Amino acid sequence: MSFHAYHGVLEQEQRLGNTFTVTLSYETDSATAEQSDNLDDTLDYQKVYEVVKEQMETPSHLIEHIARRIFDSVMKKFPRIKNLNVKLTKLHPPLGRKVESVRVEIN
Repeated sequence: MSFHAYHGVLEQEQRLGNTFTVTLSYETDSATAEQSDNLDDTLDYQKVYEVVKEQMETPSHLIEHIARRIFDSVMKKFPRIKNLNVKLTKLHPPLGRKVESVRVEIN
């Protein structure tokens, strides 16, 4: 998932924003959906996206804080998830030199 969002400690990051990517991996029982081919029998990733989007729209200073909010929100909204991994990447952070990205990962 890719978002333009307003996270960061620096005023310019809060005003201009930056590009962030969020990658989620989760474990859930999909046996019923594998047989039924019915969306109601699985985790609707459009709904998961909406939860992540809501958290990305809430400005924060630290990517660690955002990743934790995403993790907690997804786990609360989707109790069928057994294991969750959240990777939040900030592209081209303003570090005074060319840096492609910084990433935090929460399991």
